[in-house]
Amino acid sequence: MKKFPCSLLRGGTSKGVFFKEEDLPIDKSLWSTFLLDVMGSPDSKQIDGLGGANSLTSKVAIVSKSNISNVDVDYTFAQVSINDKKVDIKGNCGNISSAVALFAINEKLVTASEGQNTVSIYNTNTHKTIFSTISVENEVVVEEGNLQISGVPGTAAPVYVKFSNPQGAVTGKLLPTGNPIDHIKTSFGSLDISIIDAANPLVYIKAEDLNLKGTELPCEFDKELLKKIEEIRCIAAQICGFTNRENATKESPAVPKATIISQTQNYTDSNGKKHLSSDYDISIRMMSMQKPHNALAITGAVCITMAVKVKGSLVNMIVKHKNDKLLIAHPSGIMSTQYSKKDNLVLIGVERTARMIMSGFVYTKKDYEVKKI
Repeated sequence: MKKFPCSLLRGGTSKGVFFKEEDLPIDKSLWSTFLLDVMGSPDSKQIDGLGGANSLTSKVAIVSKSNISNVDVDYTFAQVSINDKKVDIKGNCGNISSAVALFAINEKLVTASEGQNTVSIYNTNTHKTIFSTISVENEVVVEEGNLQISGVPGTAAPVYVKFSNPQGAVTGKLLPTGNPIDHIKTSFGSLDISIIDAANPLVYIKAEDLNLKGTELPCEFDKELLKKIEEIRCIAAQICGFTNRENATKESPAVPKATIISQTQNYTDSNGKKHLSSDYDISIRMMSMQKPHNALAITGAVCITMAVKVKGSLVNMIVKHKNDKLLIAHPSGIMSTQYSKKDNLVLIGVERTARMIMSGFVYTKKDYEVKKI
């Protein structure tokens, strides 16, 4: 078969192809080949597929009804490489997660009621549960609204996403090395890093250790700088036990995610808006598939929020206050997160928006066996 039902949705600052699991090839060992076919990879332009030639638009969500008690749907995230024959499913994408409830309701995987609906989502990549709250009117998900998020033009209805106990999402530990700070040696010198795993593992690097201010925009990252950042990320991948540093770019390109952090300062974002140092708590510049993220991954925001609570970490030392609300500056603006804890349950919430863009069929170049109806 070469014709597959799918939808294209924007979730937060990312865009992805969404499939119901029942519509995918029967043989799961072919899923990587299938998704590369769908997205048009490997090709820097992804001209022969649905990919958008950017790591933020080369993403896939696979959704199904869940057999887990008190969970509505299961969701698997796939980051499809643009230039390599690689599909990475080690971690999750928080932005894509924010569109899962919309897709699940539209596809009748969840029965929605009038008003606000909270959809419980089990992420198979991280084995964590996400709660997504959206509104329904006249049996249709409300997409129009007044919420504006940095990195997305216009406004839309809010989607409230809460990540439940996000710590140890990929490695099983909040601190994969057991240390809030690790000292590493690179080809350009020695430096301190913090590796923290919450929603996704991130390796934090102080801007000053790369001779940066921390307010640079993506266009200011040259090849030499990106090479240094990737070397640090590859060392962190080895420390986490994902692979060795020599093969990390190919074998574990999506995790850990390199994140440059700095103290608050006046800066101008990519939209030309000026922000004062008093407007936020920490500045970040996050990498996505070896390139600068134009905004901020939601899993990154969740991890940073947890990292503030880790005494002795680089993030903890930069953020002056220890309140439960965190304001994070990124290239496109400022994002807010909310931390709460009751007994042993940690919840980190963010506001996102999501939109259905297209629903139809994708045609693949190869034939794949599917379930007979």
